[in-house]
Amino acid sequence: MRYLLGLILLLTSFLGISQSDEDPKKFVLDANQFYGSILLHNPDISHLITNHPAGVILGISRKTYGQKEWEADFGYPDTGYTFVYQNTKNPTLGDHFGLYGHYNFYFLKRNVQLRVAQGLAYNTNPYDKDENFRNNAYGSHILSSTLLMLNYHKENLFAGLGVNAGLSFIHYSNANFKAPNTSTNTFAFNIGLTYNLDHETTYKYLKPESTGEISEPVRYNLVFRAGANESDVINMGRYGFAIVSAYADKRLGKRSAIQLGTDIFFSNFLKELIRYQSISFPELNVDPDADYKRVGVFIGHELFVNKMSVVAQLGYYVYYPFDFEGKIYNRVGMKRYFGKKIFGAVTLKSHGAKAEAVEFGIGIRL
Repeated sequence: MRYLLGLILLLTSFLGISQSDEDPKKFVLDANQFYGSILLHNPDISHLITNHPAGVILGISRKTYGQKEWEADFGYPDTGYTFVYQNTKNPTLGDHFGLYGHYNFYFLKRNVQLRVAQGLAYNTNPYDKDENFRNNAYGSHILSSTLLMLNYHKENLFAGLGVNAGLSFIHYSNANFKAPNTSTNTFAFNIGLTYNLDHETTYKYLKPESTGEISEPVRYNLVFRAGANESDVINMGRYGFAIVSAYADKRLGKRSAIQLGTDIFFSNFLKELIRYQSISFPELNVDPDADYKRVGVFIGHELFVNKMSVVAQLGYYVYYPFDFEGKIYNRVGMKRYFGKKIFGAVTLKSHGAKAEAVEFGIGIRL
């Protein structure tokens, strides 16, 4: 439980939900019911798609009005928390209870709302070799989860009550922290109500004076990332990994920067996978002495939001002695700056849609 609470606090602090006492305190509650389908993104989970999952999405959001420049730049988004209960309608898969930090972004005169939420979910019935061997989607109770919800959104139509309706997408995965990890994606239709607390009070949207465009020379970054993961072979064991990254970035303006750099991967689970394949599958011609280390080069983009940023990188292995999931990899995640130079990061490293690991990192920008 301490592990779960610690990760929740870490994720929500990265989302930068807290605000100062001077900001307007106006909150909106929302409750949605959803009904949908689990998408067949991998044929290995076809036996698990037997019915249509349903559940509820509950949220509390705090409005922003431009007290900070970033709020106006992004169209006055909301920040808040979301709770999701999902009944998969399949006893093998179990049910999900998720807690997320979220942003709500608005479009088309604030009639369309996009919720982007990241958090953790608890699954009630993960894989067990004796009791639940058919569940190859989740290897652990604790899962990383992403929620996207696109709604027609109309607040305060009568006495604080409003309506919304739209589409939701919910992803569950443990990022190979424990095998199996085929994961699931739920696509659903949702409909619900909103309620504005203190709905009789109104605030004006402010337009803070712009600080202007940021012009910086090329900056150099060093990052150390670490974590633990395992291969797709069940019960092979979980091993720690370390990644050393160095890259240069160039600001393109106030909100974005491009990156170019290199990663060195020390993925210890590959040591055991190399040994296992060389013995168990001689037809693969795996060299038992193959190096488990990899080196990649990448390009990336960073989107700055307040003290946090969203990172997306695409890489290619230039040193690749053992074939594992292909030579192209990608990384997405969040960074949180502590001052002007030091930052922390939580990122997901994948090969296409196949996750390899969640990386926890600390870095310096010079």
